[in-house]
Amino acid sequence: MATEVLLPKMGESVAEATITTWVKNVGDTIEEEESLVEIATDKVDSEVPSPATGIVKEIFFQEGEVAQVGAVIAIIDTGDGSVEPVKTENTPSNLAIPAIEKVAAKIESGTAKIQNDVSTVVSDYSNTNRFYSPLVKNIASKEGISLSELEKIVGSGKEGRVTKKDILNYIDNRESDNSSNEVRAETIANTTSAPVNKPVEVQTAKAQTPSVNYEGKNVEIIEMDRMRTLISEHMVRSKHTSPHVTSFVEADVTELVNWRNSIKNSFAEKEGEKITFTPIFVEAIVKALKDFPMVNISIDGNKIIKKNYINIGIAAALPSGNLIVPVIKNADYLNLTGLVKSTNDLVKRARINKLKPDEIQDGTFTLTNVGTFGNLMGTPIINQPQAAILAVGSIKKKPAVIETPQGDHIAIRQMMYLSLSYDHRAVDGALGGAFLRKVADYLEQFDSSRTI
Repeated sequence: MATEVLLPKMGESVAEATITTWVKNVGDTIEEEESLVEIATDKVDSEVPSPATGIVKEIFFQEGEVAQVGAVIAIIDTGDGSVEPVKTENTPSNLAIPAIEKVAAKIESGTAKIQNDVSTVVSDYSNTNRFYSPLVKNIASKEGISLSELEKIVGSGKEGRVTKKDILNYIDNRESDNSSNEVRAETIANTTSAPVNKPVEVQTAKAQTPSVNYEGKNVEIIEMDRMRTLISEHMVRSKHTSPHVTSFVEADVTELVNWRNSIKNSFAEKEGEKITFTPIFVEAIVKALKDFPMVNISIDGNKIIKKNYINIGIAAALPSGNLIVPVIKNADYLNLTGLVKSTNDLVKRARINKLKPDEIQDGTFTLTNVGTFGNLMGTPIINQPQAAILAVGSIKKKPAVIETPQGDHIAIRQMMYLSLSYDHRAVDGALGGAFLRKVADYLEQFDSSRTI
């Protein structure tokens, strides 16, 4: 008996995915719900678990190939295991290099040491409540990784499981740390000796090459990883698509800051969540979008598509240095507490690669907080196919003129800049400027006596 493995649907707008890594190969045994293959879309990376326990009988796509949603990507033999793996013309014998072969290559080059026999070390990994696949155990054993060390690796797989990619990344980083001094010494020796006519080896974004002589310049060459490549293409496409205009306002957010400082401890005790400024900004954006619905749009040719729902994307920086934009769906139906919890949850899971594909799509407006990095303001690029994106800068104490019935005076106030980039094909300066001013008004007029 055999079970077909289909490429699952990963959101309304996702029709295909790239096969990045086969965790299992033809002939390997696999448990139900154990990771079979890692895939990537233009939205997010994820894993496809096995729908049944058995033996991988056939694989139909190579690593790097693109499969359509609903396509059969593999077959699992759920019989007694006596069925020989069937190779078809779509199943190349060199479909994937098993991770164990990569480890063996490292052993041959002297960069890894086998401390114990595989069967002995693998058995040592059984004294834990955490699940590790046989592949991960084999790699760990070959690299001499103890159980206590393995437990420290953050898993990106289902329910926090450590995948092949996780452990290989850990090994690469560990070896890089251990060999940094040797690399520096070798680099100095190479760069001070006679020129060597060798091609420059291009590394991934996580591993930089030593300084080399490249086209007469002392440089480092870093190959973009897949996510950075997609971000690059998306940003260039946005600039080619939309004529960008950016407007700026400065807002006095003193009352807002004082209110947040006064309730943050009690809110954390009551809700178990940290309240940041981001959900407060989101709330102001939602109110302004209701006042100016023609900013909550997208453009399709000569048609303006006005969205009757408000989904706010929040740009989040990842530990890798890349950027992802999880989306708060139907943000206009959430109160401030709901916005806090949704924001914290999405950002937290974004940073550990736990977002679902539909959680990073169908946004209607995007917020990016450049103030997180100490920046006063920014000119953000529109997140297509949206028509506008708002950047908020850092909040700084500044002297400001305060108007009162008794006259003007100067006081120290909490000030911040807001900048709105918008698509000038549909959003003119009057609309964009009025919308931005409205967001600032909602922040400036924040009710400091508000309860939550």
